[in-house]
Amino acid sequence: MDAISRSPTTKNLVRVYYLQERLKGFGKDSDFAPKHLHVIGAGVMGGDIAAWAALRGLTVTLQDQSIERIAPAIQRAASAFKKKLRDDTQVRFALDRLIPDPSGQGARQADVVIEAIFENLEAKQKLFADIETIAKPDAVLASNTSSLKLEDIAAGLKNPSRLIGIHFFNPVAKMPLVEVVAGKDSDPQALKRGMAFVRKIDKLALPVKSAPGFLVNAVLAPYMQEAMRCVDEGIAPEVVDEAALAFGMPLGPIELADTVGLDIAVAAGAQLASGITEPPRKLMELVNAGHLGRKTGRGFYTYNQGKPQKAAVGQVPAGLAERLIKPFLAAAQRCVEQGVVADAELADAGVIFGTGFAPFRGGPMNYLKERNEQP
Repeated sequence: MDAISRSPTTKNLVRVYYLQERLKGFGKDSDFAPKHLHVIGAGVMGGDIAAWAALRGLTVTLQDQSIERIAPAIQRAASAFKKKLRDDTQVRFALDRLIPDPSGQGARQADVVIEAIFENLEAKQKLFADIETIAKPDAVLASNTSSLKLEDIAAGLKNPSRLIGIHFFNPVAKMPLVEVVAGKDSDPQALKRGMAFVRKIDKLALPVKSAPGFLVNAVLAPYMQEAMRCVDEGIAPEVVDEAALAFGMPLGPIELADTVGLDIAVAAGAQLASGITEPPRKLMELVNAGHLGRKTGRGFYTYNQGKPQKAAVGQVPAGLAERLIKPFLAAAQRCVEQGVVADAELADAGVIFGTGFAPFRGGPMNYLKERNEQP
């Protein structure tokens, strides 16, 4: 028993518990108690943010261009509520809190407004310029953008300090982490209120600076790109994924790319390329053929009822896991050096709760430190 309590795995898992507690602390020093959320954009991300907040007890108005665009999000929410609550009365109450709002009237009363429309700078600038004129003066104005600069979006506002980023991950119901993003002009009070909102809906808030990919996408993109380069070199996707699983990742990088959507993987790769030459060849072939991963039924894998059809894996080449994980670790280190997160501990917390990075390894920065300490 004593050996178990002294083992590196136990030490790292205890560390993860304290990292989680640190994330839970963000937003606690604010008396902001949001009751009404207004979400603009009823696509998968916006619809799922709205549904999650309604499930956690907030009144939520969900805006899009027409009721027809909002309807699929309400249907998804209804089936999620039924699975989660298993009590018809509670399901009814949760659905009553989720209000379709094609005209956007809810933005006037909301304590928090989150924009989750398509990634187009002009559209977002115009939207926030309109919202600023009708929102309550102390309402949090936030974008869920993952690829546009917060400062560019805020340029359309009379008071750019009002805008922050509140960046959720897909699938919203399963991913515990939410990045709360500070643009260079963001008001510290708005950021505190943003973190208080994230705590209110039972998510973990990670404060990050506005930088390409913030923390989580900045570490995932080079890792997925390296995995896809391995496929270009002739290593089977199943073998690449098996190497990552053996390291302790919850999902292989190729299956992860298929799950995220290969079109999104291309966009993220382009945004974070920084000197990388060509995008992976097979990735571009699949995207050009319209095979975008799980959502189209085919990507690197073929999908049957949402499950990837994988061939049996033989021998995993020696050193493959290390090769995959190297760009992941380098990106985490870079985010700490550039101040995207305040310290190495927060980088570990964000990466564990935002990507599922093997918790028993204590996070990428901890893993690097332990590796360097080994004789």
